[in-house]
Amino acid sequence: MILAAAVLTATAAVAQNLDAGKSPAKLFAEGCATCHRSPRGLAKGRFSLTLSWFLKDHYATSSDSAKALAAYLESVDGPTPRAAARPGAKAPRPPKPVQSQ
Repeated sequence: MILAAAVLTATAAVAQNLDAGKSPAKLFAEGCATCHRSPRGLAKGRFSLTLSWFLKDHYATSSDSAKALAAYLESVDGPTPRAAARPGAKAPRPPKPVQSQ
């Protein structure tokens, strides 16, 4: 009985955070890219806190890595770079002047 407790204690002491030192982009590439081709849209419409809780419960090994991954997913949810910098894109037209009668 005491031997079993010692073995379990020794095993727990060796446990480590597998996400430590990895960038959020690398965390996505290693853990999410298998099912999600792109990080775009994954955080859309979600609160940062609930997103990080979800990631912590299901995918990340620590709260810190879950928060970093949530921040990364939120940072890539902007307008697509191609649409913003498209050459020849039409600028919005100013409104027509009102003619007085």
